[in-house]
Amino acid sequence: MKNLVFFLLTTLGANILSGQTVISGTVTDTKNNPIIGANVYIEGTYDGASTTENGSFDFETFEEGTQTLVISMLSYEAHYEVGDVTYLKELKIQLREAVNSLTGVTLTAGTFEAGDNSKVSALKPLDIVTTAGAVGDFVAALQTLPGTTSVNEDGRLFVRGGDANETQVFIDGLRVFQPFNATANNIPTRGRFSPFLFKGITFSTGGYSAEYGQALSSVLLLNTTDLPDQDKTDISIMSVGGGVGHTKIWGNTSLSVNTSYINLSPYEALIPSTQGIRWNSPYESIAGEAVFRRIGDKSTFKMYTGINRANLDIEQEDINFDDFVRFQLTNSNLYFNTSYKYFFENDWTVTSGAAISRDGNDIGLEESNVDARETASHLKFKLRKGFSNRFNISFGSEFFFKNYTEDFSDNTGFEAQNNFDDRLWAGFAEADIFFSNSFAMKLGLRGEQSSIIDSYTLAPRMSLAYKTGEKGQFSLAYGDFYQNPLNEVLRFNPELNSERTSHYILNYQYLNEGRTFRAEAYYKDYDDLVKFDTEQPMFNSDFSNTGLGYATGLDVFWRDNKSINNLDYWVSYSYLDTERDYRNFRDTATPNFAPGHNLSIVTKYWVDDLRSQIGLSYNYNSGRPYDNPNTEAFLAEKTRSFNNVSLSWSYLIDQQKILFISVNNILGFENINNYQYANTPNVDGVFDRRAITPAADSFFFVGFFWTISTDGKSNQLDNL
Repeated sequence: MKNLVFFLLTTLGANILSGQTVISGTVTDTKNNPIIGANVYIEGTYDGASTTENGSFDFETFEEGTQTLVISMLSYEAHYEVGDVTYLKELKIQLREAVNSLTGVTLTAGTFEAGDNSKVSALKPLDIVTTAGAVGDFVAALQTLPGTTSVNEDGRLFVRGGDANETQVFIDGLRVFQPFNATANNIPTRGRFSPFLFKGITFSTGGYSAEYGQALSSVLLLNTTDLPDQDKTDISIMSVGGGVGHTKIWGNTSLSVNTSYINLSPYEALIPSTQGIRWNSPYESIAGEAVFRRIGDKSTFKMYTGINRANLDIEQEDINFDDFVRFQLTNSNLYFNTSYKYFFENDWTVTSGAAISRDGNDIGLEESNVDARETASHLKFKLRKGFSNRFNISFGSEFFFKNYTEDFSDNTGFEAQNNFDDRLWAGFAEADIFFSNSFAMKLGLRGEQSSIIDSYTLAPRMSLAYKTGEKGQFSLAYGDFYQNPLNEVLRFNPELNSERTSHYILNYQYLNEGRTFRAEAYYKDYDDLVKFDTEQPMFNSDFSNTGLGYATGLDVFWRDNKSINNLDYWVSYSYLDTERDYRNFRDTATPNFAPGHNLSIVTKYWVDDLRSQIGLSYNYNSGRPYDNPNTEAFLAEKTRSFNNVSLSWSYLIDQQKILFISVNNILGFENINNYQYANTPNVDGVFDRRAITPAADSFFFVGFFWTISTDGKSNQLDNL
């Protein structure tokens, strides 16, 4: 009997042991370093083990047949082995490092991020509006970044050898067709929008995404705030006008409304312009903006609208006339857009939107009148799919419509009308590929079809980024970019092709605890630029796409807000070498808007004892080319260098009341923007000239800003 029991137990134990299978192997990273403590187990069971100091593992299981072996470790991507358990032995497994959105590589070539929603920001919203000399204009603040040029008499963005028309502006991904206020010749303009409505700004100085087109040089992306944190009212009383804004929140729904009134008459009465102009009626405008938002569990809906009406009446000196030349302008602008975003559970995201704009200019120039109207719209649909943390793709389509009409008349009874319609269709696709935390790639393709010029373009885009260490990385970018000829050309001749540039960019960026360093070299190749043989585009001009050019240079940016307590500063330097043959150029030359050297130094210091922020900015441009008809060379001479030192003081009267004072060009540098020459020579055979200078050497601004909020603590320091 004992022998029988012993036999049965022995047989049963042998059967149990024979039913077990040993699973074994080693786990390493992609560099063959052992990974300690990785979890290895059969999916759906408790059978498993952790890797040892040399990365090895082994354990036994009763499972049979085809099973899934899971290998997981924090900061690494999970790995799966599928097969019959009898073959899961002596495995050699390599785990790939998981891509971390907080510490991984970013694609930065040609792009400055500005906003709290950005992981790596060169500027914050506070910086955009507290820069001395900017006086709350985000465009003026962006002109302190490398790659930009301060064209003092214009005010718009000139980027890397491109003129201001080569930069496009978008709000929540939708095109803004007239982003700047209308103005007179040699009187700088300002952006139409209030900075406090936007949570972040992306300023691409080149190599931008395939999602955006119709811009040869750069795009400026403005993103409105998703949901404010509290109800509040902002009141502004300024030396040039006033404004009031209010934000109301109902759960996940909010509405922000802002109105402003600007009138330069009191300022001109106190400090009149003296250099080459006389104001009959100084600049006056009334504007309003509103943003409606509704944030759902998986969706975001926004509506933005802006309306503006402005007028001015000015007389300007002109060397070809004995008396001043009168210019009158009334501008009306309406812009509306709406956008919707929905997040699906399967990592699909859909974004759609529409924008419409109507802009009108009634212009009186001496005895002539021009009535110009532009109506434009933009429809957009975009899909994005995240397949993993290593790969996602986005693609979409958009449609642009533009109608332009211009009526001209003079005192002789002559009348003329020019108009055109354009319908532009575009499709784009783009993929983000993260090979590791250190290496990433973006590939894109954009196609466009324009009805007015009857042409189709295909533009590839590509960028690479490699992280050399925890704090530094290199980026490369290449892309082709197309843009239709301007309205001033298309109204006379629609039978032209798109203008084109190719961008090549090499970037290095270093980030270390409040310190940012960027250096970026670039080359832009221009082709198919529009040329004409008259002083300005006219009905009898001979147009062609035979223009060309290049722009190359180096941009350097350094920012430090850690080394000295309460001090924040940044330094931007740009070197630019550019020439082009376009418009009515008789030879290849550097345009007047493109100085070779640009330097900006911006400092901000908080003084606790004075409850004040002191801002100081310095801007320098080397001399700009101008054409002297007394010499044979074309655009061969240069103005003297441009210098501007601006000072600002923000004084916190109490927690919600601020006094703000700003002085532009406080040292009174006598800057010269260009020279105007007479159309005919004098009796000595010499063409006389006059210097084109700012209307005043300096500009003073004083404002009082009061916030009334739910918490009693918020103020407008972020908006100054």
